[in-house]
Amino acid sequence: MKIRRCGDWLSAKVGDELVMMSAEKGNYLGLSDVGTRVWELIESPRDMEEICEQLEQEYDVPADVCRSEVRSFVDELVKHGAATIVTA
Repeated sequence: MKIRRCGDWLSAKVGDELVMMSAEKGNYLGLSDVGTRVWELIESPRDMEEICEQLEQEYDVPADVCRSEVRSFVDELVKHGAATIVTA
């Protein structure tokens, strides 16, 4: 399954956090360091497995923990209209 950005989200770094806003939806999101990295990785559509493999290398996190956390985070992005999951 591939994850891709969607919507009109604008983003800016504020300290260690990435703050995102959708003027269309009126939503705001604040992303942690790892959340910011996931957002960067899905600048172009990317497979969930690729995202997890990259994060596992960069953050030295166990595969099962990474997959669970990335899935939860992606679900939040989808809920707020910032990303979509493409299963084709």
